Amino acid sequence: MDNERILVTGGAGFIGSQLTDRLLEANNDVTIVDDLSNGRAEWVPDGATLVERDLTDDDALKGVLTSDFDRVFHLAASKAVNTDSPRAQFEANTQMTYNVLETMQEVGVTDLAYTSTSTVYGEAPRPTPEDYAPLEPISVYGASKLADEGLCSTYAHSHDLTVHTFRFANIVGGRLRGAVIPDFIEKLQADPETLTILGDGRQEKSYMHVDDCIDAMLHVCEQAEGPLATYNLGTRTTTSVTRIADIVSEELGLEPEYEYTGGDRGWTGDVPKMRLSIEKLDALGWEPTHESDRAVREATRELCTEFGLRN
Repeated sequence: MDNERILVTGGAGFIGSQLTDRLLEANNDVTIVDDLSNGRAEWVPDGATLVERDLTDDDALKGVLTSDFDRVFHLAASKAVNTDSPRAQFEANTQMTYNVLETMQEVGVTDLAYTSTSTVYGEAPRPTPEDYAPLEPISVYGASKLADEGLCSTYAHSHDLTVHTFRFANIVGGRLRGAVIPDFIEKLQADPETLTILGDGRQEKSYMHVDDCIDAMLHVCEQAEGPLATYNLGTRTTTSVTRIADIVSEELGLEPEYEYTGGDRGWTGDVPKMRLSIEKLDALGWEPTHESDRAVREATRELCTEFGLRN
C-alpha cells in the first residue's frame, strides 16, 4: 500500500494518528477527518491534511472525500464502553458509519477498512473465532459496532464495496487515553501508596500493542480477498487487571496497596474474560511480535515517557 490517496476518519486519535504515520512513511497522501473529540491536533503527523468535521453531519464528507481517493480507513467512533449517554452513542456511531458508506458509494471509492471490536461477541467462549455465533454484545458500544458491521456487510455485498473489518482486542501503546493503563498511572501519580482497582482484578483480556495492530491491519488490507473480510486482531495470551497493576507499579518503582471495588467486572457492559482466536490471521501469514504482558509493559513505558515520568 503505497502512493495512494487515503482518507482516515478519526486520524487524530490514538490508533488513527499512528496509522497515519505509517501510511505517510509509505508515500501515501493522507487526509484526516476528525472532530477532535477523542483525538488531538498535535498528534496529526506532519504531511497529513486535517479536516475538522463532525461525521454525524450528513454532509461532513461532501467535498472532502472525492473520486480520486483510493481507500478509506474508518476509525472514528464514540468509544466509551461505560457511557452515560448510550442512545446518543449508538446513534452517533451508526450515523457516522452510514455517512461514510453513503459518501463512498456516491463518489465511487470502493475500498474500506472498518475498525470494530471484540465486544461484538459479548461473553463468548474463548478463544473466540470470527465465525462464532450468535453475536450477543452486552454493551451499547458493542451493539453499535455490530450494527455498523451489518451496514458494512450490506455495502460490500450489495453495493460493490470491498470491506476489511477488524475486531480489535484491547489495543495499547503511546497516546492511549481513557483505559486501564493510563488510569493506573494517573492514580499512582496522585497517590503512590494505594491503587483502587475496579472489580475483583481477575478480569482477564488480550492486550495488543498498537504497532502490531497497525501492522496487522495493513497486512490484511494487502492480502485478504473477497467483498467482505473480517479478522480478529489480538494476541494468543491474556493479562489480568491485577497483573496490569503489577506491571505499572513496577515501571513506576512503586509498591502500592491494592483496593478492589468488588464484583467480576469493572462496569456495566464490561466483558470479564476475552481472548480472540487469531488462527485466521495466522493463516494469512501474520503473527504479533508482542504477547499480552509485553504489550502492556511497552505501553506503560511509552506512556510514562509521554507523561514526563521518565526520559
